[in-house]
Amino acid sequence: MTGSARSAGPAPISSAPTIEVAGSPGRLGPAGRAAALRRLAEETFDVLVIGGGVTGAGTALDAASRGLSVALVEARDLAAGTSSRSSKLIHGGLRYLEQLNGALVREALRERTLLLDTLAPHLVRPVQFLLPLTHHGWERAYIGSGVLLYDTLGQGLSRIGPGAGAPRVPRSASSTGEGPRAGGLPMHRHLTRKAALREFPSLRPDALVGAIQYWDGQVDDARHTMFVARTAARFGAAVVTSAEVVGLLREDRDSSPIGEDGPGDPRVTGAIVRDLEAGEAAGSPGTREIRVRARQTISATGVWTDDLHALMGRPGPVSVRASKGVHLVVPRGRLLGATGLILRTERSVLFVIPWGNYWIIGTTDTDWELDLAHPSATRADIDYLLDQVNRVLRTPLTHDDIVGVYAGLRPLLTGESDDPAQLSREHAVVAAAPGLTTVAGGKYTTYRVMAADAVDAAVAGLANTVPPSCTEKVPLLGADGYHAVWNGRERLAGRAGLPVARVEHLLRRYGTLAEELVGMITADPRLAAPLPGAEAYLAVEAVYAASHEGALRLEDVLTRRTRISFEAADRGLAAARPVAELIAPVLGWDETRTHAEVELYEARVAAERASQQEDDDPSADAARLAAPDARRLPSVRATAHPGLAPTPAPAGPEPEPATPAAGVSINAAAASAAAGLRAARRVVVGSIAGSRAHPPIGPTTDGTGPDRSGGTDDAGPSTMTDLAS
Repeated sequence: MTGSARSAGPAPISSAPTIEVAGSPGRLGPAGRAAALRRLAEETFDVLVIGGGVTGAGTALDAASRGLSVALVEARDLAAGTSSRSSKLIHGGLRYLEQLNGALVREALRERTLLLDTLAPHLVRPVQFLLPLTHHGWERAYIGSGVLLYDTLGQGLSRIGPGAGAPRVPRSASSTGEGPRAGGLPMHRHLTRKAALREFPSLRPDALVGAIQYWDGQVDDARHTMFVARTAARFGAAVVTSAEVVGLLREDRDSSPIGEDGPGDPRVTGAIVRDLEAGEAAGSPGTREIRVRARQTISATGVWTDDLHALMGRPGPVSVRASKGVHLVVPRGRLLGATGLILRTERSVLFVIPWGNYWIIGTTDTDWELDLAHPSATRADIDYLLDQVNRVLRTPLTHDDIVGVYAGLRPLLTGESDDPAQLSREHAVVAAAPGLTTVAGGKYTTYRVMAADAVDAAVAGLANTVPPSCTEKVPLLGADGYHAVWNGRERLAGRAGLPVARVEHLLRRYGTLAEELVGMITADPRLAAPLPGAEAYLAVEAVYAASHEGALRLEDVLTRRTRISFEAADRGLAAARPVAELIAPVLGWDETRTHAEVELYEARVAAERASQQEDDDPSADAARLAAPDARRLPSVRATAHPGLAPTPAPAGPEPEPATPAAGVSINAAAASAAAGLRAARRVVVGSIAGSRAHPPIGPTTDGTGPDRSGGTDDAGPSTMTDLAS
């Protein structure tokens, strides 16, 4: 991203600007969180959704758009698990063609087209891939027939129009409408070796005899999930993060969780939710736990599915197995190529995916039985990915080329196969108990279908007639009018005093809501400053993340609202303090709390780096867990800020965030923990692996793990098996 015309750094904490955007739809700010907490305590909802991944957020949106009263609770942050760590693909899944499952592929292709055309054109865009061929004759015919079927199944679907998200392709298949297209994307092409090398000069000439080029979709998974949740809030859902489910309520026995008294299957009538942001000074422990009552409860907890079922005191009817997927991030200039790559391996496939100024390379597909909240990449994982991609590169990549690494977990339905790459990426919707529906498995691309299925199953138990799902006709926030705003981007740039390229960046991340950020910049030009160490992002984006997008922690901004944590070579260390100072007034932090957030993030980065030097999963897990988890430390919680404590919010529009109040502080235990973080950076690998804390119930579910990062979108290494076997 080109630099901004402004050179000043972000405003210091003492004068950090706080701009109010009137009438912002689906706003997830501190005061909105307080209002949602009050609703959790006072209302009986039609549907309670547990899990804030893409499946949980999609389920909340589906139910809310049917006119139901909905609450969504998430133990960590939106998309904190699988849904922020995928390969970031929106695709049909070529691997299913080998299984002759054309219906499943067509369903996914239909969802891809809906996302490109209608639901999220500001977030989902076309991406081009090159599939190198290594054998003459039979392989081109075999692979080509599969890709032809893939495109054919996509035909007849709606077409994307020219403009913002349109792919840059040769005129014969361009976004002007000329040339054949499959579901809004150009049809595949057969390339000679010479033509393929022109597309990707970094390939070794002897690594291929030709190639097939085709198109799919790409998305920033974490931002997309957040937009789904905000859209659910726009239609009335109470969305609360840092809200951990610690028990399930039963019919006529709401004072005791299920599993404590007696056998049988009592009806689930809600959940006991612990507010992880309420400090000890906020009141007695009772005020930090809320009994949320609901007529129907839906678990969309991804890899935590079995843990939630355990709250019933017995196993559930479906079980989930966690498969780890690791991805590497390298600078775009390190490889010369105008397209992504799909490389077939012995067990699955490897993606080399263009991602702005970077390449994402992944993924692995191995069992993971350790900490679910913080899966760790090992040196062996990294070496495997480097070895696989270097088989086809003229100049091999090395560890020194890597700027970022991330690992995620796919929630796979258990089966007879011992190989996670062979387990089903399909989803299941089951009645776990009366009043409790579980949705599990699946892929990121089909999250909307999974959500509709889950709500259909749950509302069958409601007395009143409920309308059918309508989410295929409900654009996400930022989508409505996107192409028109894109066409007027030069005027928008003039209003903000920004280069057009900067406004294009905002439009691709916020859609029409970019006008809100431009309004904030117009009110305070300091917000147009690039972030130190992460110049692709502006200060306004950090402030907006806290005031509108539900970010409650520094890591929420650096790892999910932006992708600084894996795009910056220093993993976001240079940006940590400036970002913390920008969001502190919005979240009511004082200097002690702000410093502690920075210390916690620095410890996280050190622990992740240390884990990536270990050769096996247990050692890597121990190294990663050496860093304290901010959401598990009572000492690093605000104690009196009205936006964070579960106190009733005033009626009317959300007030403008204030500067830190004198009453906001961290307790002594937390200050001690923060001081110890410097030592934690040295990461002592010891007995932590065998004593990890029980993972929270209700974390991001992403029922379909976003494929990537071992994601659910099937995006992981096994989004497509070797068609040539």
